[in-house]
Amino acid sequence: MRIYNLVINPGSTSTKVALYKGKDLFKEKKVEHKQEDIKDFETSFDQYDYRMDLILKWLEEEGVKTEELMAVVGRGGLLKAAPGGVYSVTDEMKKDLIEEKRGMHAANLGGLLAAGIAEKEGIPAYIVDAIGTDEYQDIARVSGLKEIPRTVLQHTLNLKAVSRRRAEELGGRIEDYNFVVLHLGGGISVSALEKGYIIDSNCANEYGPFSVNRTGTLPVGELAKMCFSGEYTQKEMMAKIMKTGGVISYLGINDMKEVTDKAETDDYAKLILDAMLYQIVKEAGSMAAVLKGDVKNIIISGGMAYSDYIVNYIKDRISFIADIVVYPGEDEMDALNRGALRAEEGTEKVKIYEDEVKKYGEKL
Repeated sequence: MRIYNLVINPGSTSTKVALYKGKDLFKEKKVEHKQEDIKDFETSFDQYDYRMDLILKWLEEEGVKTEELMAVVGRGGLLKAAPGGVYSVTDEMKKDLIEEKRGMHAANLGGLLAAGIAEKEGIPAYIVDAIGTDEYQDIARVSGLKEIPRTVLQHTLNLKAVSRRRAEELGGRIEDYNFVVLHLGGGISVSALEKGYIIDSNCANEYGPFSVNRTGTLPVGELAKMCFSGEYTQKEMMAKIMKTGGVISYLGINDMKEVTDKAETDDYAKLILDAMLYQIVKEAGSMAAVLKGDVKNIIISGGMAYSDYIVNYIKDRISFIADIVVYPGEDEMDALNRGALRAEEGTEKVKIYEDEVKKYGEKL
């Protein structure tokens, strides 16, 4: 008897797995990957067999057979430009996930692992609101330099999950409202959601507010000087921007709880923390302008939303725009399962990747 949805969420150093009965969590586990076990894999796909074995072993330990699964849903990775939603994992999608032409990311394994289990059972394999989701309005793509369009990359899964949650609390659907959503975690996404679509956002990796380890937007003239100074390779510069920038570059700390604690007694730490929050509220104000001020709520989520200091700083500066709602943390597993449920219940149409890519390409 098929009674479970299996959810798979691959991360850089772990694979989260969970079993759901309807909306109810039945079992879950975070499988940690030791550095020595994954250091020799050159691509994400090279890890496929290693991670698949761990997932199947976990199911066996829990006494759950694959014959009991209704569907398998995986985290969506870096795919070609297409809107968000629930997608069937097709051969074309698998090809693009394996080739990783839009970038290497552990999430690229989500759809592949889901399909690997589902296809043997003849059940659906889905991804939901992939990190590569692209719903920008055309005007938001223009950067100021013709050769470089604005990069589209944000925490789509959580941004849409908290927006759906708030819409349901208001008695409607995500398509009924406009929200400015702040995902404040290891990466930061500040996004404008218009009737369910992310029409503009900062790029969590490249521009917008700095975060715990990412620089966000930088003065480009000075950045160009650093790049051509001869002191750094391209790899070293990318590490500065993506891994050792942001708060780490100022304080040498990569834990936001430690940063906020230090800021209570250290004026310099408080300056850096406040500077990050200052950039976040500026970005939120710009997203409200994108929505012409028609904002039902500003939603704050992610790990930083547990901090009263951070939430109060933001409220003090932008609550004039709209009422602020706080959902601390993130629950990606639940969001993935709910996407599969919407597909199973027929409340959301399941999209076909290659069809959506073709339509989107024609629109552009």
